[in-house]
Amino acid sequence: MARPRIVIVGAGFAGHAAARRLLRIARGRAEIVLLNPTDYFLYLPLLPEVATGVLEPRRISVPLPATLPGVRVLLGHAGAFDLNARTVEWADPEGNRRVLGYHRLVLALGSVNKLLPVPGVTEYAHGFRGVAEALYLRDHLTRQIELAAQATDPAERRARCTFLVAGAGYTGTEVAAQGALFTAALAAHRPEIRDLPRWLVVDTADRVLPTLDPRLSHTAGEVLRMRGVRVLTGTGVDRAGPDGVRLTNGEQVPTRTLVWCVGVRPEPMVAGLGLATREGRLVVDEFLNVPGRPDVFACGDAAAVPDVLHPGALTGMTAQHAVRQGRLVAGNVAASYGHGRRRPYRHRDLGFAVDLGGWKAAANPLGVPLGGVAGKAVTRGYHLLSIPGNRTRVITDWLLDATLSRQPVQLGLVRGSAVPLTAERSG
Repeated sequence: MARPRIVIVGAGFAGHAAARRLLRIARGRAEIVLLNPTDYFLYLPLLPEVATGVLEPRRISVPLPATLPGVRVLLGHAGAFDLNARTVEWADPEGNRRVLGYHRLVLALGSVNKLLPVPGVTEYAHGFRGVAEALYLRDHLTRQIELAAQATDPAERRARCTFLVAGAGYTGTEVAAQGALFTAALAAHRPEIRDLPRWLVVDTADRVLPTLDPRLSHTAGEVLRMRGVRVLTGTGVDRAGPDGVRLTNGEQVPTRTLVWCVGVRPEPMVAGLGLATREGRLVVDEFLNVPGRPDVFACGDAAAVPDVLHPGALTGMTAQHAVRQGRLVAGNVAASYGHGRRRPYRHRDLGFAVDLGGWKAAANPLGVPLGGVAGKAVTRGYHLLSIPGNRTRVITDWLLDATLSRQPVQLGLVRGSAVPLTAERSG
């Protein structure tokens, strides 16, 4: 009998974890195929450090062939799915279309930027979901400081030195906290604008990090205030334009920078599968199996995984859940072939870690709140344990950042037109 073929679509946290565990379970008895637009797994939690010059982009871009030896990696985008014929139509980077058959299908499609119907946002804001956006933001911040230094109009100087982040969740808080340090360092050797850089964070919630432990919110809020970051809660973006942003409280903020970090939504491809959805996510049972499709599984941000510890609720769209769901789905796929037994998804949060740049962080491992150097040590330790490769390179960059100054130069590799907010970048 020919080896069964297990196709995994998406190499984010869920897809990569599923492929990795399946590789260990199968031991050559199944063909594992991973379809993904890039040849790397992107460790998103360290993306703010790429945007502020701490890490080089390849440090958080972990090569798939290196971490998944024995997995057949196909570079391309999934298109149409024929669930009855058990096939996936996909296109490679050069547009060549092919059809791939499967015996088991794991959908780990991930998520994309959440868009809101705010005038001007898609034209004048940029998201923060991939390496291209991080590289663009690093160049953009550097460019605004340089242009402010050579401007003769005081109003223009202030606008170029004003940076607005929409969204005070995990990503937005880290971008603002680390960005404030970065722009302060850029302006330090320019007397004419040394005291001008300022950051604002707006969110419709009543605190920063609204979905996390309030003690983490307090620690993060204190660090932001200490760095001069203005936090506006209960406030959103009403309109964006080329010269500034109007907030829902009526305030006009002259700025050339709007970083959109309001959250994520499930990959839009989910809607075209013809399967049941909830809140835009694929409906699955507690075993991560799509009802009525014993050969189709789903996990990660695109899956509406029931939270058995909180009946009626869905698990959050976090990396923690995605990794654990990926590992579980691998075991349940193996169980469908008689190897082991399938298990329901149960998970208790182990805590979260928020890197605030410098020697500051907020973490609550196993519910114990930590800040300062202790929080920083836990946060970096957590990332080193979680990233599936490149650890030595990451540590080296951290050591270099601690001992040397960052290089304040624009590379010009990514233009704003190459990273529109409307881009559907799954992760």
